[in-house]
Order: sequence, then C-alpha cells, then structure tokens
Amino acid sequence: MTNALILPQNSVALAMVNPLAGPDHEVATWFHTHLTSTFVTVLRTFTDFGSSEWIGVVLFLLVLFFVWKRWWPSLVTLIVAVPGGMLLNELVKVLVQRQRPFVDGPFVDWSGYSFASGHTIGATLLYGQLLLFILPVLKARHWLVLSIFSAASLVAVVGFTRVALGAHFLTDVLAAIVFGVIWLALCLVAGKPMRRLSSRPQPIVALTDGRQAILAPVEQSAQPVRISQTN
Repeated sequence: MTNALILPQNSVALAMVNPLAGPDHEVATWFHTHLTSTFVTVLRTFTDFGSSEWIGVVLFLLVLFFVWKRWWPSLVTLIVAVPGGMLLNELVKVLVQRQRPFVDGPFVDWSGYSFASGHTIGATLLYGQLLLFILPVLKARHWLVLSIFSAASLVAVVGFTRVALGAHFLTDVLAAIVFGVIWLALCLVAGKPMRRLSSRPQPIVALTDGRQAILAPVEQSAQPVRISQTN
C-alpha cells in the first residue's frame, strides 16, 4: 500500500489559518517514514499513560480514596476536571472533524477524529489535576520542582507518542495541552468557594460538664444557635 498523507475537505479551512500547517505535515511524514515495529512497540507502551483505560483505573482508585477520606470538594473537582474535560474534547473533535494524519500504512489503525488529541488532553487533565492536589502540601522546593517536572514530562511523553505514531498532527497535541491547562484553570477558580467553605473551622465551645459542643448554623426562623454535643 502507498503511504499517503490525507487532508480531507472539511479540514481545508482549518489548515489555511493554521500557521503550523507546514511543520504539521513535515513532522507527521518524517515519523511515518521512520516507524519500525520496535519503535512502535516502545511508543505504544508510553502512549498508554494517556489512554482512557489507564485514566479510568486511576480515577476509580482516586474516587474510592476520596470517598473513604470524605474529601468531597476534591472528589467533585476531580470528576469535573478530568472526565468533564475529556468529554468537552470529544465535542471539539466532532465540531472540527479533522481526519487523522495517515489512513494507510503498516502501523496505522486509528479511528475517529484527530483534533484535539484525546490521549494528550487526558494526560494533561489527570496529571495536572493530581499536581494541583499535592502542590499545597509540598513544602520543600525540590519536591515542588520534581512534582512539576514529573507531571510535565508525562504529558510531553504522551503527546510525543501520539505524533510519532501518526495518530495526530503536532497541532492536535499542542491544542490538547492548551485546552487542558485552560480547563484546569477554570476548574481551579470555580472550585475556590467550595474549598473555602469546606476548610472553614467549626466553632467549638466547652460545656460546664466538661464535654465539648460544636456550634452549628441554623435557619433564621429557628433558634439562634443549636448545640451539638460531642463526647
């Protein structure tokens, strides 16, 4: 079969306004002509760190952990940020309808649309959100640097494999990273009130018999203060 770079009609308008259209095709062609079975095996191993199956497993374990700890704001943030962002990316794919770089070749078996890269945005959302979870508790500078470097490296590796395997154009990967970062930033800002409310300390007073009481808010129509006793 002849290896051919396909540019469908519904991608022509997008390609005309794309300043990276030239590098897009050059990079895709170079990797496509240099693929070997060994190289593909290595690439497929690392690309799985952005697969929906891997992300699903990690999300499942995180959900169980947050439910066990009763960290409800973190649970809501995780669900909205990662699966929510990935679903929005699927909507973008349907709207843009850009085809894969190659539809013919010994290592090509991709289906679906290309823009933006689902693996890359999945990795950006998952590892980016995990980074946002752990950054506030890291005090040492070397741990901060290591965490940021690790998250960025995972995203970069997944993005590289998608281009090298011929699954996506370079701009598909770059757009996925940008979309993922913007979505995480929006989720971070939108979740501030919820995190602030959950971290607000409850006032505790001492009773005359030595026990403690938590002052709980009540409706204005009820008594001004309700006391919940705790041993």
